[in-house]
Amino acid sequence: MTPDFTFVETNGLRLRVAIAGSGPLILMAHGFPESWYSWRHQFEPLSTLGFTVAAPDIRGYGGSDRPDAVEAYDLESMVGDLAGLIDALGGGEPAILIGHDHGAPMVWQTALRHPERVRAVAALSVPHAAPGDRPFIDLYTEAFTAKGRFFYQACFQEEGVAEAELEADPAASIRRFYYALAGDAPDGTWPKDKVHGDALLHRLPEPDMPLPWLSEADVAYLAGEFAQSGFRGPVNRYRNTRRDFDYQRQLDDFRIHQPSLFIGGTRDLVLKMSRGDMVADMLNLLTDCRGSHLLEGCGHWTQQERPDEVNRLLVEWLRGL
Repeated sequence: MTPDFTFVETNGLRLRVAIAGSGPLILMAHGFPESWYSWRHQFEPLSTLGFTVAAPDIRGYGGSDRPDAVEAYDLESMVGDLAGLIDALGGGEPAILIGHDHGAPMVWQTALRHPERVRAVAALSVPHAAPGDRPFIDLYTEAFTAKGRFFYQACFQEEGVAEAELEADPAASIRRFYYALAGDAPDGTWPKDKVHGDALLHRLPEPDMPLPWLSEADVAYLAGEFAQSGFRGPVNRYRNTRRDFDYQRQLDDFRIHQPSLFIGGTRDLVLKMSRGDMVADMLNLLTDCRGSHLLEGCGHWTQQERPDEVNRLLVEWLRGL
């Protein structure tokens, strides 16, 4: 199914939204470095259930506005965008939110901050978490950067450096970055012995295309989007760790009470970023979790790598709401 496109003015900017179907709103938020297109496999099965299914280009991506300022990409701004889209597209009714990667904390936080706007919430790859005692940038600086070890988010802190690397060849950047975090890539494809100062794409191999879940046409579409938008907005998202920490710490209660769902992959490196059990910790904060699933062998790109399994789980969840 090819969705239609509309533009929505909200929260001081203009967002491009892919949209299909009619009925109550399902709003899907993508991550880095993605696009509305990362949800291409979900439009038909979810809209067939009688929903309006909408996926914006998150600010900074694709056809959406891309403010220049770093602080324009903090979590508070992203939550404001989603709340505005619910108001604009939801017909006055609360929406169902689904997020992947960066989109996951966006939907978790929207459910916390705007419970009257969110009927239910699902996330892929990134579990819900309380903010802890220190910003994440302090934690990875201590564990990696201070010891001379590479950590990908450290590459993003100096403005212009990662952008130039990724924009030099958007298609190659997509192929190499996606493959390195995919479930079907051999162990070590994302190197664990790089040093601080290495470039993001250093030693990430060019995969043999097509991948079982990613075609050359998919890469060409995404590369065209980033050739248009650049990577500054997407990378700016990683430059707001301290602002995001302060925003999250405003709350006293981090529990989410709406019906919820989590889907991850056993080979997703995100779930290995913490020494603890991120999924178990999340379940303590979800008072109405209807399912928590880890797909065997799936990597980071959950709904793209395993669309049939993800769609089956989403459909079951939606039918039970």
